[in-house]
Amino acid sequence: MSKLEAAIDAIVKVFEEYAGTDDNKKSLSNAELKELINKELSNPDFQSKIDKEDIDEALENIDKNHDGQVNFKEFSQCVALLAKGCFKKKYGKDKGKDKDKGKDKGHR
Repeated sequence: MSKLEAAIDAIVKVFEEYAGTDDNKKSLSNAELKELINKELSNPDFQSKIDKEDIDEALENIDKNHDGQVNFKEFSQCVALLAKGCFKKKYGKDKGKDKDKGKDKGHR
């Protein structure tokens, strides 16, 4: 299995593990989400790879439809924001952007 395949598989398994503690297996309750965050996002090594503001942003926007439950779509969007935060911390906010985009490079 490739690294990306293993990462995707792990994301699904983590969601299933925590969503599976009550009757609704397709979403996380507030209690399940709190437990997931406390256990899965508490490693100091991980926290050193992402700014606290990026973690806070991802978590404050997790329940997009404000129904008190976090479905898999909302969870996966949160994970994507956390990954984006890690990338930003590693490479900087503006790294990778084409600063000359839109400029006519042939004429100066």
